Amino acid sequence: MSRPGRGGPGWLVSAALAAATAALWFAPGPRAMLPPSASRTECAEVVEVDDSGVELHGLIAFGTERLKVRLPDGRIAEAHNELRAQLELDKRFDVGDTAIVEIPPNAGPGDVLEARDHWRLGWAGVLFGGFALFLCCFGGWTGARALFSFFFSCLAIWKLLVPAVLSGHSAMWSAFLAVAVLTAAIVFVVAGPTRKGVSAFAGSMLGVVSSLALAEFFARAMHVNGATMPFAQQLLYSGCPGIDLGDVFVGATILASSGAVMDLGMDIAAGVEEVSRHSPGLGMRDLFASGCRIGRAVVGTMTTTLLLAYSGGYLTLLMVFAAAGTAPVDFLNSTLVSAEAVKTLVGSFGLVLVAPFTALVAAFVFSRRGRKAAQ
Repeated sequence: MSRPGRGGPGWLVSAALAAATAALWFAPGPRAMLPPSASRTECAEVVEVDDSGVELHGLIAFGTERLKVRLPDGRIAEAHNELRAQLELDKRFDVGDTAIVEIPPNAGPGDVLEARDHWRLGWAGVLFGGFALFLCCFGGWTGARALFSFFFSCLAIWKLLVPAVLSGHSAMWSAFLAVAVLTAAIVFVVAGPTRKGVSAFAGSMLGVVSSLALAEFFARAMHVNGATMPFAQQLLYSGCPGIDLGDVFVGATILASSGAVMDLGMDIAAGVEEVSRHSPGLGMRDLFASGCRIGRAVVGTMTTTLLLAYSGGYLTLLMVFAAAGTAPVDFLNSTLVSAEAVKTLVGSFGLVLVAPFTALVAAFVFSRRGRKAAQ
């Protein structure tokens, strides 16, 4: 296998990924399960806010916030913002904000519009543009290829994985196939079709398979039904009553941990490649031992990283239990915490397993026996 370079196989892989990304961009998105709305949305500037119809019940606001907004054509219209005492869904507007307003069909000049949400994509575009610029400046061509991988991953999840699950396919196996495709695309675009890329891909997939088996077993054994995921119940009432939330939970678990697994697999494969490059006479056993030592040095921080990433998502839940004085044995046994424990421990288990898997594959690929087999 050749080293990625200008005009080499690495460029062919990058070109193939760019073509696949373009094809996904123009492909249709998920099919709506409910009848489409006849209303249209516009961005409007909030010019006046009237909170006289809003009541405060403790920390919760309830009622109707009346707004006057300036539409793109310059007209001033009245809009209502309904507050339903749900902090995670309610929004409040100030003068000068940009609101997304829903305009019903055949709306007249005096009709009241509905303020659906804040317009956030402007600042999100600034943030993403800064990220893309820094990534390309710092990483050069490798950073640009990583950006292609980022686009491809987003589109693959939205236009391949989500529609497959909504159409009735198993979420667990759909997520597994999506992870396999994404791992191959990202690894081979970043590393090229090299021995390092093959080692990282094979080791990562062995870790993903292990995570899949563990997530399936322990989610069923611990009676984690998947309803703990955000908007799970709303999904059932959105035209998808037959979706198995437990199956979705397992698929989401391996999808969430696949990035860290891929990262560790690439680290170990790159480390074994460097050892082999500086000591080409080493055999498979010595290269495997070197890979395991590299894995032991990295896996400790990686598992802690995964723990912190997951715990950040349910920090408020832990604070609720602490404020209520709930005993640790009680809240650790709760459905919500058990679901997060399965995610964290299965992901960490996959990380621990991917280290020896990748070290073993890389040791064979970079050993003299592996080099002869590749010739």
